[in-house]
Amino acid sequence: MDKIVLASNNAGKVREINELLKAFDINVVPQGDYDVDSVAETGLTFVENAIIKARYATLKTGLPAIADDSGIEVDALNGAPGIYSARFSGEDASDKDNNKKLLQELKDIPAEKRTARYQCVMVFMRHAADPTPIIASGSWEGVILESAKGSGGFGYDPLFYIPTHQCTAAELSAELKNKLSHRSKALISLLHELQESAL
Repeated sequence: MDKIVLASNNAGKVREINELLKAFDINVVPQGDYDVDSVAETGLTFVENAIIKARYATLKTGLPAIADDSGIEVDALNGAPGIYSARFSGEDASDKDNNKKLLQELKDIPAEKRTARYQCVMVFMRHAADPTPIIASGSWEGVILESAKGSGGFGYDPLFYIPTHQCTAAELSAELKNKLSHRSKALISLLHELQESAL
């Protein structure tokens, strides 16, 4: 396997995944290198959206593709924003806009009820008609703070407090985040499946 295209134009995701894959002999290139634009995420689950993105990337490039769909689930909001995490406050929303909306939605929720988790589903497709894509997932438990802390990471990281480390995801070093995160867990599981398949 010479190259795999990563079905994402999110710079943060591309950076994280490439960091995680450094130890493996896998050359992953972002779909933007092939002028592949984003596809509409019309699925109702992380799995459906990841498959849509992987299929589109491999169809456009002719290469095997890895796609992930991820987001944050807040228990007090019945799992929202979930698959709408990146566009929680509207299409083309910034991380700052989404964080602001999440804090507004949780303004009357006490600390003990602000539990949440990051979810990530990763899909590998050999080609656009692949009938058996490899699917892996990972989750990361935390709590939503009442105000942002830290300047690292992206997305909801400044609000996502990790009790085991007594800091937010945005306060972790990139190296430590890559060991703990939902994306790391999903990618490690996916790589294991790929190795089992002898691809």
